[in-house]
Amino acid sequence: MKRFFKDRLLVATTILPTLVSIVYFGFVASDLYVSESRFVVRSPSKENSSPLGVFLKGAGISKAQDDSYVVQDYITSRDALKLLDDDLKVRASYSSSNAEYLSRFASFGRDDGLESFYEYFEKKINLKLDSTSSISTLYVKAFTAEEARAINDKLVELAEQLVNKINYRAQQDAIKFAYDEVENAEKKAKDASIALAAYRKEKGVLDPEKQSQIPLQQIGKLQDDLVAAKAQLSSLQKLASSNPQIPSIKQRIAFLEAEISSETERVTGGERSLSGKAVTYHRLLLEKEFSERLLVSALNYLEQARYEAQKKQLYLEVISKAQIPDKAVEPKRLQIILGTFLIGLVLWGISSILVAGVLEHHDH
Repeated sequence: MKRFFKDRLLVATTILPTLVSIVYFGFVASDLYVSESRFVVRSPSKENSSPLGVFLKGAGISKAQDDSYVVQDYITSRDALKLLDDDLKVRASYSSSNAEYLSRFASFGRDDGLESFYEYFEKKINLKLDSTSSISTLYVKAFTAEEARAINDKLVELAEQLVNKINYRAQQDAIKFAYDEVENAEKKAKDASIALAAYRKEKGVLDPEKQSQIPLQQIGKLQDDLVAAKAQLSSLQKLASSNPQIPSIKQRIAFLEAEISSETERVTGGERSLSGKAVTYHRLLLEKEFSERLLVSALNYLEQARYEAQKKQLYLEVISKAQIPDKAVEPKRLQIILGTFLIGLVLWGISSILVAGVLEHHDH
């Protein structure tokens, strides 16, 4: 009885699965060719301490790991797959009748839509990112060597287009922001100039501070004359009080005092004086000078943005281009058959022990 069960178990767990594995992987399963490429996404502004990073830094570029993840996500995205299918008709390639039935896409009447193909294609590509060097390695499986390389090349090309698109968008955003800043600064400078000109026209002044220099000089001269006249009057009154020049000197003193008062009022008195106009004038002048400096700064920023726009911010450097595989590396037929046989033996051994235990218990 035990011998009977052991023989049946050996057939069920080991011999039969191994024979199926030999037939399928030995004579039916289609060859799969794997194409490999390596690339790195680099930025000129970031540091890298790895040997390759140091080498690339010498060429003016360094790694941009965050952007590598962006590229990685894009390569495995539905958008990339749609572009790939539009260009290379990969859905038809993976559905080809030249491939065996179990491995091809949409076999057994399964859905052949884009979503189903995306789930199928995810198993045909593998993208690994080395976190130390930021080097990405892309593996693509296909039923022919030429298709594997073509798909790999196209995915790398799409990734480079994405990097260029990111560069272009960042550059356009920076330049647009700089242009907006220049336009705002130009408007402020123009408004400030107009306000200052309008104030000059309304108040009839060009520069109150400079204009007040002449009256101040005039006041100083009148004060000197007034001091001299008063000294002369005092001298005459002491030495010759009946001198006929005394009345005229007094008139001159009164005239000089009136002139000094008038000129002083012109410079310092009331809102219509030069000093009263100077407050508003200086405020408008400061606004004009500040807006002009702001405009110069905005123009410098625009020039810098244009300069930066001429430089690539991100690079996709292909380290190793995809080549046509010279042989199929999958499925690993011998390993799978041997693995099936060994697993079958293990299952057979476990099953035999369990069955022997059950029979022994039954006999008792």
